[in-house]
Amino acid sequence: MEFITGKHISRRTMLRGMGATIGLPLFDAMIPAKGNWASSPEGVAAERTRLVCIEQVHGAAGCNELGASLNLWNPRAEGRDFDLTPTSLVSLEPYRDYLTIVSNTDSRMADAFSPEEIGGDHFRTAAVFMTQAHPKQTEGSDVHIGTSMDQLYVNKYGHETPIPSVQLTIENVDQAGGCAYGYACAYTDNISWASPTEPLPMIRDPRAVFEMLFGAGGTAE
Repeated sequence: MEFITGKHISRRTMLRGMGATIGLPLFDAMIPAKGNWASSPEGVAAERTRLVCIEQVHGAAGCNELGASLNLWNPRAEGRDFDLTPTSLVSLEPYRDYLTIVSNTDSRMADAFSPEEIGGDHFRTAAVFMTQAHPKQTEGSDVHIGTSMDQLYVNKYGHETPIPSVQLTIENVDQAGGCAYGYACAYTDNISWASPTEPLPMIRDPRAVFEMLFGAGGTAE
């Protein structure tokens, strides 16, 4: 390329750079925001709205009475003119026109319904999060709760993407059998349920996620 810049790259430098080169699939972020491609069927598909559900276990700032009084997790004012300044959501200020914040909710189905269930709140909450159903107390394989909200969405829109849904986690979820207070670990380790008796296991390994989305190694898949 000396005829273009007046400089050249040595063969050794080029080989070192090639050694660090990897092939990546086409990501949405690589696609121009506007242009002919954006109006094509592929471009329209890439712009579809995605549903993301995130569970933060064991509470957050503002979940108790003191936190709520200080508005650590929820705006002080209701309506469109809410103020995010005192809250943990202040980083979302640039997107306020797209936000809907629901406050003062309660998960009644995670409470104990009988004396035998007392103490198992944490072992119920993960499963209740998106099902809003009360789990059957069992340490066996006869688990029963309800179809989760994300899978109801998948049942209607999942056909629009190659992989209808992906369940991810940053915690260790390789437990089996009974966990505690008479509840199966399936309740603790899963927030997505395809049916009342079918939990969808979460994936923790980034490599496994990458290969599921883009294929393994040099295979055609």
